[in-house]
Amino acid sequence: MKHRKEKDLVTNEMTEDDIWNFLMKHLDEYKSPTENKRKDQMTKDDIWNAVIKMMGKYDFPTENQIANEVFIVFNYYSEMESGGHESLFTWFSWHIEKVGITNYLKELTGILEKIGAYDYSKIEKEYGEELWKLFKALENNDNEEEDFSSILRKANNEYKKLDGKLGDLLETYFVSIYTELIEVVED
Repeated sequence: MKHRKEKDLVTNEMTEDDIWNFLMKHLDEYKSPTENKRKDQMTKDDIWNAVIKMMGKYDFPTENQIANEVFIVFNYYSEMESGGHESLFTWFSWHIEKVGITNYLKELTGILEKIGAYDYSKIEKEYGEELWKLFKALENNDNEEEDFSSILRKANNEYKKLDGKLGDLLETYFVSIYTELIEVVED
């Protein structure tokens, strides 16, 4: 993303432990905006970091609908950026299995459309359910690897062609909703 420093990005070469350590390091190094800034002094990066830090304080799902939306869409973004659909399904399968793929995709695409990420929603509507079924078949050793790999490549390539637009849309979304998640000093 344009507004992130290169050293602050998670890369595909990082292991899961590296990513976890990276996230924990960066979440702990940021002070809450209420500790040191007024609303009019916060940058987009401050807001981004504060929203992500605040999400760590919620037990998902929560009664706060905005927090649930942020959790779903940021999880999607993070997993897609780090490893594509396979990563998303691997790390978020607990939730998808709980609510069902149809409900998950309905919720995800609704949130994506709400923030203006229509192209991303279209990808999930086109490939999401079939990819999930093939992913689960692979887990059950049902010899679907070739089909899964083929569709996975198509879906992930379409995501990559959008060139990081989702990060910018998320930033705009976070700026519009952060006061519903974070108490900000108004001095």
